[in-house]
Amino acid sequence: MSAPPPVVAPSILAADFSRLAEEARAVEGAADWLHIDVMDNHFVPNLTIGLPVVTSLRAATDLPFDVHLMIADPRRWAPGYADAGAYNVTFHAEASDNPVSLAKDLRAAGAKAGLAIDRDTPVEPYLELLPHFDTLLIMTIKAGFGGQKFIPAMLDKVAAARRHVDAGHLELRIEVDGGIAEDTIAQAAEAGADAFVAGTAVYSAADPAEAVRRLKTLARRP
Repeated sequence: MSAPPPVVAPSILAADFSRLAEEARAVEGAADWLHIDVMDNHFVPNLTIGLPVVTSLRAATDLPFDVHLMIADPRRWAPGYADAGAYNVTFHAEASDNPVSLAKDLRAAGAKAGLAIDRDTPVEPYLELLPHFDTLLIMTIKAGFGGQKFIPAMLDKVAAARRHVDAGHLELRIEVDGGIAEDTIAQAAEAGADAFVAGTAVYSAADPAEAVRRLKTLARRP
C-alpha cells in the first residue's frame, strides 16, 4: 500500500492575530489543514485563543481545522471544538486521565481524534492506544511557544510510532509540530511523519501559499 501524500498544516500561532481570516485565506489552495493552537496559561504558560475565536474563524475559510489543545482538563473543553466544526481535535496525553474515552467522544461528535505527546514524554506507553486515534502529534519542541528550534532527537519517537503503525496496518497520521521548516521537514518525513505543522516557515514568507507548496514537495518520501 502506497503512503498517503503528506499533509502540511500552517499554524496560525505565527500569523497576524489582527488579520486571522485573511491569514487563513492566504494559504487556501495550498494548505491541507489549518493548525490552531489553543493554550490556556495552565497546561502551558502561554495564552492564545479559545472556542469563540475558532467558531468565528470557521466561517471565514473552508480549510479543515486541525485544533491542538494545549490545555488542562481537555475532557471539559475538547468536544466543543468538534461541535464547532473542527476536522481534527488533538489533546495532550499528559493532560488526560482517560484518552481513549475522550477520543470516542470526539469521534462521536464528528471530529477526528488526535493524541499529542510533549517533548519530555515517552511515546511507548501510548502506542497500544493508537487504534482509537486518527492522529498522533509528536512535539519536536517543548509545547507552549512558537518559534523554537527543532529538536532532532524527537525523531526517535516518530520512528518508533511509524514502526508500530505500519506493523499494525493502522490508518493514522503521524504529525510533527515544532521547528518544521525547509531545513527540517525532510528528516521528519524520513523518520516517518506524514503531517507537518509549520508556523514561522509559512507566515514569515513573502508568499505563504508558495511556502506551503515548497514544504509539501520537500516532505514527499520516495
